[in-house]
Parts: sequence; structure tokens; C-alpha cells
Amino acid sequence: MGRNTIDAQLCAKMFLAGAGNLEANKEWINELNVFPVPDGDTGTNMTLTIMAAAKEVTSLEDVTLETLSKAISSGSLRGARGNSGVILSQLLRGFTKTIKYASEIDTLLIAEACQKAVATAYKAVMKPKEGTILTVAKGYADRAAELAQEDADMETLLGGALEYAQEVLEKTPEMLPVLKEAGVVDSGGQGLIQVLKGAFDAYLGKEVDYQIETESRSYAGAAPKDAQPAADIKFGYCTEFIINAGKPMPREEELALKAYLEGIGDSIVVVADEDIVKVHVHTNEPGAAITKALTYGELSRIKIDNMREEHQEKLIKDASKQAQALKKPEMPHKEAGFISVSIGAGIGEIFKGLGVDYLIEGGQTMNPSTEDMLNAIEQVNADTIYILPNNKNIILAANQAQALTKDKQIIVIPTKTVPQGIAAMISYAQDKSPVENEQAMTEGLQLIKTGQITYAVRDTHIDEKEIHQGDIMGLGDHGILAVGKDSAQVAAETVGAMIDEDSELISVYYGEDITQETAQELGNLLEEQYPDCEVEVYPGGQPIYYYVVSVE
Repeated sequence: MGRNTIDAQLCAKMFLAGAGNLEANKEWINELNVFPVPDGDTGTNMTLTIMAAAKEVTSLEDVTLETLSKAISSGSLRGARGNSGVILSQLLRGFTKTIKYASEIDTLLIAEACQKAVATAYKAVMKPKEGTILTVAKGYADRAAELAQEDADMETLLGGALEYAQEVLEKTPEMLPVLKEAGVVDSGGQGLIQVLKGAFDAYLGKEVDYQIETESRSYAGAAPKDAQPAADIKFGYCTEFIINAGKPMPREEELALKAYLEGIGDSIVVVADEDIVKVHVHTNEPGAAITKALTYGELSRIKIDNMREEHQEKLIKDASKQAQALKKPEMPHKEAGFISVSIGAGIGEIFKGLGVDYLIEGGQTMNPSTEDMLNAIEQVNADTIYILPNNKNIILAANQAQALTKDKQIIVIPTKTVPQGIAAMISYAQDKSPVENEQAMTEGLQLIKTGQITYAVRDTHIDEKEIHQGDIMGLGDHGILAVGKDSAQVAAETVGAMIDEDSELISVYYGEDITQETAQELGNLLEEQYPDCEVEVYPGGQPIYYYVVSVE
């Protein structure tokens, strides 16, 4: 039996290893998106969330469970992006709340912390759905509790809980038919598994690269390169490569390579795994490091960065940002202010014209974080601030920012699409109270139907439609409405699937890849097909989506 408790230093290593493993697998997790759209971003959102916490952890000088818990909780809460990222941040928040005052973590405490993590995450979601990351987390927590009661040692508990969570993940398609039809497991659940796998590997003592790619120090405690003057950077070239040895590297050769690299640099990582060896070193002689590595095998993924130049570029960018911040006058005080997430220059102009004070660029291709929301709230000088997320994957982050704001009244209008956000702004009335406006702005959302036209990034079968990579798809509020080869044709079919006898207005917002002439042709076609409806065409400027269309 090995160690049966986890101290603060080991807990930090486990957390960073979990973050690193998630980051390494983020693109794979992105590809698990049910809809084959080019903005599948679960892996990215979860990675950015946990990396925000990793940055806080790697900056700690005194690592105790209390300081570690605060860093993980605060960093992940403020850095949370997307539904999956917010849920991950809540899992981390609940877990760290339980362990923060302990001197070390035993099996009973880790089981209790896992239960608290799950309870906190479920509480944060208005309508929890099984077959998601929540279900996987619950499976892990329940199995951990069972093993703790059976007096299992720590390795057995962590390994057994992980194994059971993996089994739960594999059953998620049976819980959510949409997963089964698409032939994938839940992407958020898979992301959580990668965090847990990385953490367990670190517990077992496997060699893991703890260097997190943030603008901070490595876990080992070296000073962050960005905090050093360029002249003080002793070794200027960050050098990375993989040795394809063709056979497992003997331990003595691994140690010899490390010893050589220590003679020409620092920040050394040499990780041997089967027949490949990952190498990272800061040195003034990258050529010497490469020459030495060639004696062990062929090299691939060679990457050499001049850290002194990067440092100077960052100083210039930071100075520019500070200068712009100083130039920006404070917004005059007002009773009500508005923050909206926007997905294109044209749509941003529409929101500004409707009275939005602060635009957060994001939406489909990059979900803004809770920190982005908090920064926007700070900029808007108003007693009551309405936030329009305009994406169902951003609402939880907005709610989290609302909970963290104490000095202003924050009202989140749960807009799931840009057209809903526009309708909400139109519904606002200056002479009404915040409560009355919240009700009016929210009620109006039910009258808006939205379609979004984009392309498929992989083959799949969903909503009883056979979809091939490169096909154009029309996504409605509750599924795929049309599939074809031409964006305008699919847009027209999507509108046709949304329209009914009560429809009065069709709005078309064309993306950055569509010309005004092409968009107007679509508008003319819709006017011919639906003469009883008014048709309006606007330049949206959004990426990824050829058209965003709405019917009301």
C-alpha cells in the first residue's frame, strides 16, 4: 500500500496534471459535439476555464490546501466559459470548499469533497440534465463514497472511482438519445474524465509535464519569464521537440540526456513514453540540444521561440493597452445600462443603435468568460445593468457574474440567440421598473424563432437527417431544420420550417463571407415566397455562420 493521504504539494501537482491532460485532449473533445458545426467548443471552454485556475495555482509561493483551494476556486470561477466550463468551475468550487481547511486529504475527506462538488454543480444548473458532465461527476462521487466506506486505500479509491466514471460516460448515449443518434459520448463528461485521468497519473507518480502554457511560472516555482526584464532572461530560447527513438529509452539514457541539458540550460522536462521522448529546455544553444537529441533518434515537432523577443512584444502590447485605458473617459452615470454579446461588426452596430453600452465580442466561436462579464460590468456606470448573453452556452457565465457582483443590480435576460437579444432590447421601456422590464424583455423571447446557417465539419446522422462533411445546415432553436449544398437555398428552407400563419417579420443577418448582393437576392426570394411578411436584410458580419435568420 502506498501513501494514503494527499498533501498540498501533491494536490497541486494532481490539479496541474489534470489541467494539462485536458488541454492536450481539447480538440478531440471539441469533435464530440453533437451537431457537426465548426464551433464545437466544449474542450476549448473547459480548457480555458481550468487554465485560468492553473495560472493562479502556478503563481502561488506558499502552497497550502487553503491557498491552493482559493486559487483553484477563484481562478476557475472568473475564467469559466460556456456551460461546460461553468459546471467545471462549480465542481472545483464545491471540492475546494471542503478541503481548504484541512492539513491533508484522506479518503473520507476526498469522498466528502466529491459529494460537495456534485451538489454545488447541480445547484448551479437550473434544469440539470442526465447524460452530461453532471452525471459523470455524480458517478465518480458516488463510487468514491462507496470505496471510502469500505476503507479502501487512496489508490484504490481514486482508481476505482475513475474506472466507474468512465463506465458512466460510456452509458451517456443511452441517457440522451441525441448522443446516441450522433454516435458520441457527452463531450463535457469526456473532458472531466481527462482531468481526473491526469490527476490520477500524477498521484501514481507518473512523469507528467506540469508546465502549464500560461503567462505564469511553472509549478516548480521558477519566476515567470514575463516578470523578468528581457536582459535578465538567462536562457533565451524555449526549445521543444519529440525524439522518435523507435524503442523505449533506457532510464540511464534518459538521465544522461537530462544531465547534458542541465549543462546548457534550465526549465528542463524530459518525459519518456514507450518509443518517444518529449523534451523541453530553455537554452542559449538550441542547436546543441537538437544535435545531442539526434544521437537518440529522429526528431519531430521542433519548436524554438525567442523568449526575449516575446517579452519585448508583450511589454509593448501591455503599454498600449494601458495607454488606451487611460485615454478612455469614464462612462456617464445612468440608471440602466446594457451589456450584449455580439458575433460580428454589423450586429454590434445594431446593438449600439438600440442603446447597448458595452459589447463583448464572442458568441458562437469564442464564449466569453465570467471574467469578461465582470470587466464589462465594471465599465458600465449604471445602477441596474441588463446582460444579453445571446447564446445558450453563455447564460451560465452571465449568471455567475451576476452572483459575484455586489455593488450593482445585474439582470440576466436569458437570450439564446442574437435575434432574441435584439428583440429584448426593443422591448425595454425607460419608464418601467427593472422588474417590469425584466418580465417584458423575457416574455418577448418566446415570439422569436431563430435559424443559423453553417457547414458540417464531419459526417453524422441526426434529427433523422443524413449529413456529410461540407454540407450546409440550417440549425433551428431545437434541431436541424434543413440540409443542402447551397447556403441561400438552405436559408430559405430553414425560414420555411419556422414560419407559420402568425408570422409577420423575417430578418436576415448575413455573415462576413456573403456579399450584400447575394444576401439581397435571398431577401427578394423570401419576399416572393411570403408576401404577407415584411423582410429585412442586415449586414451581420459574423464568422462561421453564413446567415442568421429570424421569424417573428
